[in-house]
Amino acid sequence: MNLTLTDFFFNIPIYSPIEINAENVDIFKEILDKTIATDFHGYNPFEKVESTFKIITDLIPNSNSPYFKEGGFGTVKIECKRTNMIFWYYILWQPNSNTLSKIGQYPSVADFHIYEVKQYNKLLSKEKLKEFTRAIGLAANGVGIGSFVYLRRIFEHLIEEAYNKAKSESTIDDSIFQPARMDNKIDLLSHYLPTFLVENKGMYSILSLGIHELDEKTCLAHFDTLRVGIEIILDEKLDEFKKQKKIEDAKKKLANLKQEIKK
Repeated sequence: MNLTLTDFFFNIPIYSPIEINAENVDIFKEILDKTIATDFHGYNPFEKVESTFKIITDLIPNSNSPYFKEGGFGTVKIECKRTNMIFWYYILWQPNSNTLSKIGQYPSVADFHIYEVKQYNKLLSKEKLKEFTRAIGLAANGVGIGSFVYLRRIFEHLIEEAYNKAKSESTIDDSIFQPARMDNKIDLLSHYLPTFLVENKGMYSILSLGIHELDEKTCLAHFDTLRVGIEIILDEKLDEFKKQKKIEDAKKKLANLKQEIKK
């Protein structure tokens, strides 16, 4: 995978093995050796600010280190340069399989991302918002299949919401819609759904496959991609919501202005 320091510390769930290869070996060395590590950006969930971070531990001071050759557990710490707060990471390096995994961290991946979900409170009910944060929390704690369950519920909610709107406008035929497969339902509701969802309707099949056939490890490896996909769909809806609100506010102000001019 295309690994970055930001991804490793803030996005990748714990227990997700990262294969170290020629493309990411330099980042791997930066994670373990502060003397060559570069600063990177991230979010401080305690202070609720974007910040720059630096690695402050030397887990592997040189390539002759036993840890590099034999592998094992280690602790990596990073510091928020804005607040001097320290975040802790517990990692496992397995040279036999060339894989690096986070097996624990504080703050959790969920802590870093739950704040982003709160911006959708105008689109999602309190219950659905909790389901989204639950998906993030489960993935952050190594529960892949369960996290897919809650992401799929969010996806299904978006379809149900579009269906209700189409039904209220009498533009959907229940006898065709109800027995249809999800892909076909999305096609039938395409005018009521975000473009990204329509163009990537296969997300639902992947989420369903994860629940019924994939193992925890595979679900965790792909959780972040699907979470971001859901967020892009919600971002598109949020942009439309803000646009409509802006239009409504402008109409009211123009109507008031018109009344004042008449006076």
